[in-house]
Amino acid sequence: MTDLLRRIEDIVAPTIVGMGFELVRVALSKGGTLQLMIEPADGRPLDVEDCATVSRAVSAVLDVEDPIPGNYTLEVSSPGIDRPLTRPKDYVRWAGHIARLETALPVEGRRRFKGTLVGLEGDLVRLRLDDGKEAAVPLDAITRAKLELTDRLIEEHRLAAEGAAGQTH
Repeated sequence: MTDLLRRIEDIVAPTIVGMGFELVRVALSKGGTLQLMIEPADGRPLDVEDCATVSRAVSAVLDVEDPIPGNYTLEVSSPGIDRPLTRPKDYVRWAGHIARLETALPVEGRRRFKGTLVGLEGDLVRLRLDDGKEAAVPLDAITRAKLELTDRLIEEHRLAAEGAAGQTH
């Protein structure tokens, strides 16, 4: 994460958390789109109105702080089903699902890993690879990680959405 992205995260995170959401990822594209991926802290599904509400609040904060030189477009979105894994707790929460990881430098002789997440032990992400072997990838070596879209992941997402829809407020 660059210093600019860290600064943006420091600026927007208190507002997002204060509104009952978690910040999953901050990204700035070369085309000038600032993407904030959020999810409700209570685990319910994110809806379009949530994104609009957070976008308005964060826009106001960013207008005051003005951390990005020039024009940009703010996009507030859900991490999606095949979400990026950006926080240590993501590797615990999504254990049992298939993930792809990339590292900047080789770990155990490779830079790309695909396998079933076993979890997080200290600062090591553990993966069971397709050949049955287990890899331990240092968390700080990972430059990119995301869940692989599988039937099991889709079914878990569907059941969570149904559970949330069945709750009355």
